[in-house]
Amino acid sequence: MYQIIICFLTAFLLTYMAIPSIIKISRYKKLMDDPGERASHHKSIPTLGGIGIFAGVIFSIILWTPFEVFGNLQYILSAFVIIFLIGAKDDIMPLTPYKKMLGQLFAAVILVFKANIRITSFYGIMGIGELPEWASVIFSIFTILLVINAFNLIDGINTLCASTGILICTSFGYWFKETDQVVLSIIAFSLVGSLMAFMKYNISPAQIFMGDTGSMLVGTTCAILAIRFIEINPSLPAPEMQVSSAPALAMALLFIPLYDTLRVTIIRIWEGKSPFRADKQHIHHVLVSMGYNHLQATSILITVNTLMIVMVALLTEWGNMMLMLLILLFGILFSFLIHLLNRNRELQSTNG
Repeated sequence: MYQIIICFLTAFLLTYMAIPSIIKISRYKKLMDDPGERASHHKSIPTLGGIGIFAGVIFSIILWTPFEVFGNLQYILSAFVIIFLIGAKDDIMPLTPYKKMLGQLFAAVILVFKANIRITSFYGIMGIGELPEWASVIFSIFTILLVINAFNLIDGINTLCASTGILICTSFGYWFKETDQVVLSIIAFSLVGSLMAFMKYNISPAQIFMGDTGSMLVGTTCAILAIRFIEINPSLPAPEMQVSSAPALAMALLFIPLYDTLRVTIIRIWEGKSPFRADKQHIHHVLVSMGYNHLQATSILITVNTLMIVMVALLTEWGNMMLMLLILLFGILFSFLIHLLNRNRELQSTNG
């Protein structure tokens, strides 16, 4: 337990001390994000907060991971470095979506083939069990890329991506601690510590953004934790530590990023637009347009994600398929509620 506490504190302190210097250098070198059509800020803000998050996480993991359990951690850290490099490059000098995806794919391939971060079974979902190796590889790479980009997409207002990462990593990190998965718990709580330190400078009015460097690191970490949670669960020697319907619970933990990604993709296709075209259709943009400030919008979404987690955790006996349908229904109802509230606001504004 002391290792987890000390890795959390190390990551927190290093990120907390690094961010002010990063802000100062960013302003001096004019490495800023200027307000634009899709921006939710009104002045130029540094975008390199992810560098401080990365530094805190990497330093804490390397310093406090016991050497005898280091295992495949070298490959996970290698993937983190790739994500850091493409994220930093994109934050300083934007990359084309193709080059960005290529870098993410490289990191995902390292995780799947070298670190063995793979989904090997559907665990009875749609009647599918063990996956052939080729299908396992393809689906695992797709899942990692999906989660990375889902976190990249929700990083549109202050504190949302960091808060979501804290919620997910704390939940996974606690379970890994209880099941004696030391390395995964250290990874989770190192990121929690760095994100908590970063939030001090990101709460409105924001002094810095995490940028793609930060959001993609959060997404990569959450993808690793979710996949390992699903895969480790059935092999635990103690039945009382096993979680029924682990895939559904992992989906519930990742609810807001996955829900928002699915939602905007459907809306863009429905409107005849490319699903990769950036716009302000994200759920956090809708909440801000309804009059909520960044902190209020983040609080609403984190509360919804927490309710989703609690609901699925209490109903794990239902099985993966039923719970996934429940998650889908919950997402549809939440979208419908937001649509009604937004429509009512627009009508009041027109009548007023």
